[in-house]
Amino acid sequence: LTQDPREDTEWNDVLRHFGILPPQKNLEDEEEEMVLYLQKEAEGKPYERMNLEELKEAEDDFDEADRKAIEMYRQQRVQEWKCLQRRQKYGELREICGEQYVQEVTNAPEDAWVVIHLYRPSVTMCLLVNEHLSLLARKFPEAKFLKAIVNSCIQNYQDRCLPTILVYKNGEMKGRFVGAAECGGRDLKVEELEWKLAEVGALETDLEEPPEKNILNMMTLSVQNISAHKDSSTKSWDVTKP
Repeated sequence: LTQDPREDTEWNDVLRHFGILPPQKNLEDEEEEMVLYLQKEAEGKPYERMNLEELKEAEDDFDEADRKAIEMYRQQRVQEWKCLQRRQKYGELREICGEQYVQEVTNAPEDAWVVIHLYRPSVTMCLLVNEHLSLLARKFPEAKFLKAIVNSCIQNYQDRCLPTILVYKNGEMKGRFVGAAECGGRDLKVEELEWKLAEVGALETDLEEPPEKNILNMMTLSVQNISAHKDSSTKSWDVTKP
């Protein structure tokens, strides 16, 4: 039979007398120790709650061990800040014109993926694509999302080739979706567009598989796709030189 050494019993008193058990503490002392312990645990290292400027000002107040930990912590915070700045570089779908194409797309920073939508406001699906791209621009601020009215970039571009979504990196076209069929059809969901852009590498999606399309819609897309390709193959155009 085991006994709680904290119990105030005659046997425990005998054990305390011979030094086998430590002296009994009263309840108030135990509660005070517990409160102090919890306060210490809650405080942690003071520099973990400081920003970079506060760390610099308080540096003389820490010992050598803390200074080494502070330096590692400072470097970690700097890297986190740089990563955040890099990821939040864009974050919106911006409108450009043809004169800005080379600067904004072809000459974009080397590490940036650029997604540009050539559209006409009169084409209903173009408006839908712009809505989806606005959402994706906020979700993936590390990618550069642009839109441009197609007439400012390419003259005499056929409506059946709209929407046109082009994907660039380092000045090279990495993917293109021409016409309603390739863009996903008139019932396009934002998740479908996210998957398409992720497939060409522009986004790091958390989707595990492509959203499903019903069979009837897929047949319709196939017919539209053939039509758009026939039309786009009859003309020669270079969107890198608007």
